[in-house]
Amino acid sequence: MHDSYARSFAPRDTAAGDALSAMASELFGDAAADAPSAEPAGPAFALTHRMQGLDGVAAVEAALKLGEPYSVAFIDVRMPPGIDGKETARRIRALDPDINLVIVTGYSDFSPLEISRAAGPADKIFYIAKPFEVEEIVQTATALCHRWAADRELAAAREALAGQVRLLEEQALELSANESRAVHMANHDSLTDAPNRLAFLRALHGSVRSDERFAMTMIDLDRFKLINDSFGHLAGDELIRVVCGKLHAAAPRGSFIARLGGDEFAALFPATGEDEAVMVCERLLKACSETFSVFGHSVQGGASLGVVVIEPGSTNDPIDVMRRADLALNEAKRGGRGLVRVFDESMDESIRFRRQIEGGLSKAIAGGELKLVYQPIVASGAMKVTGFEALLRWHSPDYGMISPAMFIPIAEESNLIHELGDWVLETALDAVKHWPDQYVSVNFSPRQFRRQNFVGRVIERVQRSGVSPTRVQIEITETAIFDDAERAAETLYRLRQMGFRIALDDFGTGYSSLYNIRKFALDCLKIDRSFIDGLGRERESSAIVHSVIHLGRALGMEVVAEGVETEAQVQALRVAGCSHLQGYFLARPMAEEDARDLAGKQFLFDGGADAVQGAATGTEG
Repeated sequence: MHDSYARSFAPRDTAAGDALSAMASELFGDAAADAPSAEPAGPAFALTHRMQGLDGVAAVEAALKLGEPYSVAFIDVRMPPGIDGKETARRIRALDPDINLVIVTGYSDFSPLEISRAAGPADKIFYIAKPFEVEEIVQTATALCHRWAADRELAAAREALAGQVRLLEEQALELSANESRAVHMANHDSLTDAPNRLAFLRALHGSVRSDERFAMTMIDLDRFKLINDSFGHLAGDELIRVVCGKLHAAAPRGSFIARLGGDEFAALFPATGEDEAVMVCERLLKACSETFSVFGHSVQGGASLGVVVIEPGSTNDPIDVMRRADLALNEAKRGGRGLVRVFDESMDESIRFRRQIEGGLSKAIAGGELKLVYQPIVASGAMKVTGFEALLRWHSPDYGMISPAMFIPIAEESNLIHELGDWVLETALDAVKHWPDQYVSVNFSPRQFRRQNFVGRVIERVQRSGVSPTRVQIEITETAIFDDAERAAETLYRLRQMGFRIALDDFGTGYSSLYNIRKFALDCLKIDRSFIDGLGRERESSAIVHSVIHLGRALGMEVVAEGVETEAQVQALRVAGCSHLQGYFLARPMAEEDARDLAGKQFLFDGGADAVQGAATGTEG
């Protein structure tokens, strides 16, 4: 048998073929010599012969240790004394799961199924019956060697790919962990690991939108400065940590405790009414009023609390809730500290004033007490006036000039905002018709933006005025689109399709600035004046301004810097690449007649950009 294998796998003798080729050349010419050989040389095989099954198993094991595994093993089922072919195949397979096994036999004591069960898998076991042909053996060996090599290459590729997948998974886990840490750090106080002001505002925002009654309390530690001055800041920090733990332990289930900063904490908790809210606050006060041991010193704790109970649907302004709780806290401090005070409207003179304003505003619209003024928006290069922002002013016979910051939120809380907004849009459209090509930018409040058929109402008034939508810019804040992002995205898309310009006002101060940039169709970003005010003085403000400018330019948007009040700010914004400027340094809000004259001139200063010089400064309204 082994002689048969040796002859089958022996290299082809090409000497005889060469002699025949020479004879053919003499008889038939050179063409015969150039003809292909009928039997080309076959592949070369490295053979190992073993007479016994155990010897074959040992040869396979030795080859594996050398890193030179066999690709094919031909095994006779019946061999001289020792283990039979089935056991040999089983042991070889146990050593090398990749080797191809060829069972060669004329008569077998075992069925193929039995051998397959012992030395499978079935796709790596093959059978040749005796007597066999040389070509049968050679072709089988050739095919299986090629298959074995291909399988190894495929396995190596899969292993490399698996390694890359593992690496990517490790990187993803690391990024996820870093992101989780970053999110945690952004929403938690570094000293106590309690939620911080940002997280508390988010929780408060959710509470005011819910249908549940809740209470909010502001907690301020009494005589904390004295403790810091007497025992040092490390002792003060330790007291803050201890008190934070006591507050969490004393608060009812479902409460949200946060450290707002310094020695000030805040808490949200469900309450059926003022009585229950006061009981909870009394427990919190007691938790803060113990004698604490801080670095070996006995420190007498104490606190003052102000609490406000919010009825479902009574407000949608988290800041106003905090303001009311803070007013109650101040009342507790004025009362002698160590007290709990519940907010009532007598604590807030402004509430009565707001009610008076609300009554007067409805008359102001009909009585002609309102007017629009227009502040230029100029290209930072040549100081060309490209548009005007329409700003609302109210001169009340009873109260004099009333700031929009006062009466717009009041109108927002009532249906007056819709009537007021319609008047503003119609008046601005009348003004823009007299300008050569500038646009007018009109602010819309969140409640207006969420108005039923908002797009249809805007389009109807613009069409009726005869003004092209391309000359109208709709200014919205992130607050207007934060509550229902999907609906907001659809609304803005429809407005853009009609040709309106869309500007995102106060960019950088909202909840999800980058998210909104990616999701919504926008033409313009307006950098909030608080960042412009800090330009050149605060590294953080400068970094934010530069980032917004580069982001806007990368996305092909205009970037308008609001609240520009100094020449230094103008130059810094120009260097940063800001496309447009707006502010008191350039021009104060002006009457419609003055805006018409300036629109006709087109340039803010005679001589363009080189003529920028001193202008009145102040705080933009």
